[in-house]
Amino acid sequence: MLGQGAQTVEITLDPGETVIAEAGAMNYMTGDIRFETRMGDGSESSLFGKLWGMGKRALTGESLFMTHFTNGGHSRQQVAFAAPYPGSVVPVDLGQTGGRLICQKDSFLCAAHGTRIGIAFSKRIGAGFFGGEGFVLQSLEGDGLVFVHAGGTVIRKELNNETLRLDTGCLVGFTEGIDYDIGLAGGLKSMLFGGEGILLATLRGTGTVWVQSLPFSRLAERIYEATVKAREEVRADSSK
Repeated sequence: MLGQGAQTVEITLDPGETVIAEAGAMNYMTGDIRFETRMGDGSESSLFGKLWGMGKRALTGESLFMTHFTNGGHSRQQVAFAAPYPGSVVPVDLGQTGGRLICQKDSFLCAAHGTRIGIAFSKRIGAGFFGGEGFVLQSLEGDGLVFVHAGGTVIRKELNNETLRLDTGCLVGFTEGIDYDIGLAGGLKSMLFGGEGILLATLRGTGTVWVQSLPFSRLAERIYEATVKAREEVRADSSK
């Protein structure tokens, strides 16, 4: 990883190696890197499989296409990917985390070729009723490296048959062995006046959880509020 506040991940590819990434994530690449935009992650070869994969990506709100970057030269080459907003890039070795990572639907950045990218719905009925940021999640499956991005600082929490509650937007991802649910934050007074929102995510079990300190939704909300306030002040001054 390169940088601090807005990180970039630089990947070195051997001749013939391929990495897949979200469309538009590429930052730079060296001379012998070739890229091609394809439907899905390339794990499905049949037309039906490709269409099914596109349908799943449509549910997450992501682009129907992904970009495949391949080293077409005879020496090692580099390609770099940047997160779409300030924050951190988190590497996860799926081979050491049970072969699967569940993450927020917009957090995937890039991964080793052969990684299967799908969706995962919360199994709890409460999450289905409340929806929100944590209802439709992304599933990354394989045995190679994947890179996800998150806002602000990323905290890695290791749960050992424990419970962790957090704002739904602050969740980056979690490994197998973690049970996930969304529910009301507390009593009516706390929900209306506490300022923490009406929903919290609850994670229970044994495994790893990644938490972000500044989800993009929170950052966008603050920017929007500041912009609206500035416009109102300008209008008030011009009407005097």
